[in-house]
Amino acid sequence: MARHRVGMNGMSAQMKRNATTYREQSAWRDLQEFLPERLRMIDDDDLPTEEFWSWQGHEIHLDRYPNPDAPAKVILHHGVGTNGRQMNLILGKTLAERGWEVTSIDNLGYGMTRVAKGSTPGYTDWVQMVTDYLAFERSKDDRPIVLYGLSAGGMLTYHVAAHAPRGTVSGIVGMTFLDPRDKDVWRGLVHDQFVATVGTKAIELLAKTPLRTMPYPMKLAAKMSALCNDKGALKVFFADKTSAGNSAALKFFDEFRTYVPDVEPRDFDVCPVLLTQPAEDHWSPVEFSAPVLDPITKVPVRTVMLENAGHFPLEEPGLTQMQDAVDAFVREVAVTKV
Repeated sequence: MARHRVGMNGMSAQMKRNATTYREQSAWRDLQEFLPERLRMIDDDDLPTEEFWSWQGHEIHLDRYPNPDAPAKVILHHGVGTNGRQMNLILGKTLAERGWEVTSIDNLGYGMTRVAKGSTPGYTDWVQMVTDYLAFERSKDDRPIVLYGLSAGGMLTYHVAAHAPRGTVSGIVGMTFLDPRDKDVWRGLVHDQFVATVGTKAIELLAKTPLRTMPYPMKLAAKMSALCNDKGALKVFFADKTSAGNSAALKFFDEFRTYVPDVEPRDFDVCPVLLTQPAEDHWSPVEFSAPVLDPITKVPVRTVMLENAGHFPLEEPGLTQMQDAVDAFVREVAVTKV
């Protein structure tokens, strides 16, 4: 598993195409104009280190704030309309300033990750890739690891925690925990009722044929208009082909909708869980997480509501409340209990 670092003044020789790093992309810079000034990445000292980790022929992009002296690591996961740099904008940079080592991963098909030629990743690959990356991190040292996920990334943290060897994950945080197997949740997540019914059946059938590799734009599949509550920021998201302007294969949608976790919520006893729920989330309100969180009784589950914040939180005081809640959670589950 090779790792290729991107230097401050140049690119790795492994890079073969244009715009392979966030240093060459403007979308995240445009988006940060909608954030409080304290969160903006203005100079080199603010920027994460960009690295690539090789996995099954793919080059997985890592947006990192390395800190070998940090007592714990936090690994951030985006959803189906965002990417790793956007996670660092709203959370990673702040957590790094508070002393944690932070890595934000661009999952397969998103951000600056380079998918192997001829490959069509599905959601199962997302889960396995992150699980293997955690094993890679654990091979370097045994510091505790906490996972954070926004939108679909929240449920990804649950799926990974349930799939990884016991003891790998010390805690999970989700902006939502959405199980698409629940029909009410699925109807609320997709673009419209046609997609929820006829479209879903078509995807299910096509996913069993060679057409499973056909790309489907996220803004037509999901209720991407509710990604954030600022119309100007939403335009930036939609114009970004590495996040909300992206497409995914029919195979991905089918696997995402039907994925069965290794451990169902009623039996989940892996680690504590924190939901940081935006109070003004018009895509996945708090009740959408209930089918996952309500049955969990074997480990602590806590909910923090983020005032005035949308699905992708740009607003105060919700942003600060989220950062404080995640910081405190990492300290509680990964440090004080070591």
